[in-house]
Amino acid sequence: MGDTTAPVTERAPSGKRLLRNLAEGKRFETYVEQQTQEMRVCFLCDKIYYRRKPVKRVGARWVCIDCLRALKDSIDTLDRWEQLSTLRDEIEKDVHRAWKPER
Repeated sequence: MGDTTAPVTERAPSGKRLLRNLAEGKRFETYVEQQTQEMRVCFLCDKIYYRRKPVKRVGARWVCIDCLRALKDSIDTLDRWEQLSTLRDEIEKDVHRAWKPER
């Protein structure tokens, strides 16, 4: 049996088409260089944000609004967490005293 696949021939792009593709590529490179200056990386979650999500500079690093909210919630509940930690420590001390045999 013979080979039924047809030979693949590629057409070389015309001169105008080639120049248009090169110009489009240059425009895209310029656009990307301009836009990457406005991109920010959150140092807590490592996500890249560009205009759509607010980010805030903290020192030399950037933090996204989601991470800031999580930090705020943690700080707001810090007093309660410290109370629970202190209570747990007191209970453990009382339990150790109760189980400690007196001699």
